[in-house]
Amino acid sequence: MRFTASLAVCFVLVGSLAASAADSAVRTIGFDDLHIRVPDPAKAGAWYVQHLGATPTQSPHRVSFGRTLIIFTKDDNPGPSTVIDHFGLSFRDAEAKMKEISDAGGKVLTPIRDTPGLFKLGFVEDPFRIQIEVVEDAELLGFHHVHLRVPDPDATLKWYQDIFGGERSKLKGRIDGLRYHPIPETTAGLPATAKAAGDIWLLAARAEKLEPTPGRVIYNMAFLVEDINQTSVAIKSRGAKLTSEPRTTKVEGLDTGVAFAEDPNGVQIELLQRQRRN
Repeated sequence: MRFTASLAVCFVLVGSLAASAADSAVRTIGFDDLHIRVPDPAKAGAWYVQHLGATPTQSPHRVSFGRTLIIFTKDDNPGPSTVIDHFGLSFRDAEAKMKEISDAGGKVLTPIRDTPGLFKLGFVEDPFRIQIEVVEDAELLGFHHVHLRVPDPDATLKWYQDIFGGERSKLKGRIDGLRYHPIPETTAGLPATAKAAGDIWLLAARAEKLEPTPGRVIYNMAFLVEDINQTSVAIKSRGAKLTSEPRTTKVEGLDTGVAFAEDPNGVQIELLQRQRRN
């Protein structure tokens, strides 16, 4: 679904994990990834590397934007986007990037426009039916935000802040919200550009209640946590829904604790405990 400028200014951010981790239920390290369903994961990964500036990983099904992963899973006919409507990527020249995406088989949904007080932005659909917001925000290049559509954006923000932390702030001094970034201990010794690459915004716009995310093209998002068992207990203690108890599995050679939760709007959330990528 296309978003107009009026919806664009409904953005809600995510706040600093470091500032408010003590007040949240979960000891969260940072936002980790989005899972996306496509017919050909390797082809999608290569396209994101070539045209969106992603970095390849050990797996052709995974690409990274700084410290944030996009993980592709095979599905020949995923459902359209729902509560997780789209994600945003920030470039130095949004208009040039929009043209490149279009020339490479993407579909322009909304041409680049300059939103006063924010930044230039526009919407495209990639060749795999994923909607992406292309923005030109010099303060945060690369992976920029995840955008939800929910009946009550303010309540949604409060839920994420209560469970996963975050500090209320204002985007460009205008838009109320929260902003997440990795806690300082996980960025020690890294250059400033690497630290900034771990920041993301969680955005929301008002919409009628939508279908849950499982089975959709963007079907879950993941947080990296310090302790998967503490996370399980903490989520239950706040009355949140844990849909899968913690287990340990191998992910790219790393022992990884995994559990799943669901937010009040039907967003599937993966919870991961593992050594963070630098």
